[in-house]
Amino acid sequence: MERIDAEYMGQHYASEVRILLYDCLSFLTPRTMQKRSRGGVSLRFVGDMTSLRRWVSMGLARITVAGVSTVSALMVLGMINWQLTLTVTLSLVIGTGLTYLFGRRMRAAAIESRRRLSNLAANVNEKVTSIAVVQVFGQVDREREHIVRQGKYLQKSMVARARVAGQILGITEFSVAMTSATTLLAGVFAVAAGTASVGAVIAAISIVGILLPPLRDLGRVQEYWHGACIARERIKEFLDSPSLVTQSANAPDLTVSSGRLEFDSISVAGGLSQLSGTVEPGTIVAVVGPNGAGKSTLLLLAARLIDPQEGKVILDGQNLAEHNLNSVRHAIGMAGPDLPLLRGTIDRNSRYRWRNAPDEEVARVRALCGIDELLAQFPEGEKTRVAEGGLSLSVGQRQRIALARALLGNPALLLLDEVDANLDSQASKVIDRVLAEHQGTVLMVTHHLNHIMAADVIWHLEAGRLLEVGPPAELLSGNGPTARFFGMNKSVAI
Repeated sequence: MERIDAEYMGQHYASEVRILLYDCLSFLTPRTMQKRSRGGVSLRFVGDMTSLRRWVSMGLARITVAGVSTVSALMVLGMINWQLTLTVTLSLVIGTGLTYLFGRRMRAAAIESRRRLSNLAANVNEKVTSIAVVQVFGQVDREREHIVRQGKYLQKSMVARARVAGQILGITEFSVAMTSATTLLAGVFAVAAGTASVGAVIAAISIVGILLPPLRDLGRVQEYWHGACIARERIKEFLDSPSLVTQSANAPDLTVSSGRLEFDSISVAGGLSQLSGTVEPGTIVAVVGPNGAGKSTLLLLAARLIDPQEGKVILDGQNLAEHNLNSVRHAIGMAGPDLPLLRGTIDRNSRYRWRNAPDEEVARVRALCGIDELLAQFPEGEKTRVAEGGLSLSVGQRQRIALARALLGNPALLLLDEVDANLDSQASKVIDRVLAEHQGTVLMVTHHLNHIMAADVIWHLEAGRLLEVGPPAELLSGNGPTARFFGMNKSVAI
């Protein structure tokens, strides 16, 4: 029962912390996550959870059992002979003190071993997702040596940690042996002095024998404790990551009608500065400008993946920051490089926005995005498996599925972040069809002239500011910043 209850407590605690981590993860922006290694983040959900579970189920539980056993045994021993009780207590205190002092070395060893494990996990995860880069540039042997080197560092740190743990176990065993010996020795003197009977000494030794097994278990507690402390620190660091989106309790749902989008003096550090503009319902706005102008940041604000530090983003007269996140996301569809496909089937990915969508709606979106043509290329059709990030598909195939996912349910606001980059003519025609037939409002970041010309309005951004707004034909034929920008980059844009 001790093992069952202890394991239940440990698993329950780890499960609750894991959910806290996921909740924190769900509020982090894609840009924030790109700054963290996937291996390091995964380690918090797996390795750190294991450390916490071990502490609760194997450390805290053992301390509780050992504590109850020790107090009970000392109380019984105290009723037999107070001198023997004092001897046993002093032996236990000295042994515990030595174990604690020596255990301080465990923290440094645990920190080093976790750091080495995190480095190896991050490197392996990167190689799994980028093995083609390693192969193409002939760096297989070099990366193999890197992993071997990291493995040796990890091995060395884990052996050092095991050495400290073994030394602590040695001290524990020594303390256990000394407790038995001092109890016997004190009993001999007590019998000789006439202060205790032989039966009392035998009873005391028997009680100490019952007490010793739980004490031996405490030798591993220091290792579990320090491992859990380090895991808690790393988890707390992750939970304290600044979230660029907040949601107040009982926030009302967003009610969307026409899809009128307004940016009211919005500012985001390093992205946008006092930008104001309005996207009229049902129009297509092409957002253009040089790299780093703030185009993608504008779309993140519209999708409420981040909140502005100043100003408001308003959809149909409602401030997005004051409304329930789920209702905001339901009104908005988005596709772009920061929103890859998920591992699973094509059907799962295309339905991800609305899992129980009617078959009629799914058929409409598939026809619009050319998914039916795509499925005809695969023997398993919609049940074809998609690798993580959609890497088992071509760029054009991935983009079609991503567009279908964004369009399911006919969102009032469609956000497209360079979805036309590096596409073949067939995939590009799909985007043309989407722009022509989608009934909602579209905010699109693009550098392709044919898609810019399909827009109703151009927004030209530079250095986080909106420099120019107007119809494509007017701006591209004029002498303003938009015409100059595409004049210098026409060969690239086309």
